[in-house]
Amino acid sequence: MSYLTPLRNIRLSHRSAIALLSLGALCLASSLVAQDVPLISGAASFVTNTTGGNTGYQPTLTPVLVAPVGQHLLFESRAYILDSIDPQTHTGYDTKFHVGVAYAQADYFLNSHVTLVGGYSLIPFGTYNERLSPIWISPLQDAPLIYGIGNPGSGSGTGGQIRGNIVSNENYSITYATYFSAGSTDFQINSSRSTGGQVNLYLPKARLEIGTSYGRLLETDKMNAIGTHVWWEPAKIPLKLRSEYAHGPHSQGYWVETDYRLSQFHGENSAIGRLEPIFRIQQTFRNSPDNNDELPAHNTQRVDFGLDYHLPHEVRMNTSYARQFSSSGNVNIWETALIYRFLFPTWKGKK
Repeated sequence: MSYLTPLRNIRLSHRSAIALLSLGALCLASSLVAQDVPLISGAASFVTNTTGGNTGYQPTLTPVLVAPVGQHLLFESRAYILDSIDPQTHTGYDTKFHVGVAYAQADYFLNSHVTLVGGYSLIPFGTYNERLSPIWISPLQDAPLIYGIGNPGSGSGTGGQIRGNIVSNENYSITYATYFSAGSTDFQINSSRSTGGQVNLYLPKARLEIGTSYGRLLETDKMNAIGTHVWWEPAKIPLKLRSEYAHGPHSQGYWVETDYRLSQFHGENSAIGRLEPIFRIQQTFRNSPDNNDELPAHNTQRVDFGLDYHLPHEVRMNTSYARQFSSSGNVNIWETALIYRFLFPTWKGKK
């Protein structure tokens, strides 16, 4: 349901909590020595989801720690703290508390072309996992149906990445990311043994990006996944167009999403300028049965209509209606989310 989709129900044990707190303390101590001020950001949200007449609730806190150490080293981590309140037949509601980690990594900026990443990191496949999964960024509550393709396990990997810019000029730029993830069966820091990468071409004058992704699962059943995406944000109008296609060993699909901020009408701070309509259409096609890829078991089509409202002080209201069509049954999905984005330094820096 909602933002729990990319989290994949990761829970944190007492041992892992101590380890992550120790990592955070190390980041802060190192930053203090280097006189760089760590930042704490993220969001708090309250999400409702009504699927087929059953309504669930999900209060969520998503803190992000960013701790720079000098000019070349950066520690960063994002966690989830949430409570899922879901209806149960004839028994009322069932409450499940979750504490999860999306990533906890160290970035070393070697030069303009190479950044080394180590730790527990988001897998660079497609666009949703790295760019849109934070609750304060995605204009819709649910991840695309094809999210599981190329993002095995938790959507994060335990290992390393090499990423950077191959070439950049006024006409185009090419960026890349490669990764290797070791297998981990620990349910707090869960990952599959896999490898892959991504290459993106960006045309700044057209504000157009075209990219391709590849992932290979190196477990007992070795499987490949490929993906492509196209993003376009025209310069003269506040329109965003995002699209992605992915093909896995057992399923394939696509999603196309567009949103338009009505800021051209009396400015973005006007009553109408704060509105942002969103539309997404997506389909998945099942090639063969698979109980582990977390995609629909049957061919599925879904259409989402959303309307977001940007309130002052980094508060946003998301509302959406979706109609999902499948041979297993059609269903209506109504969702709302109230989101507050926060950002503050851990202490006052030197001038």
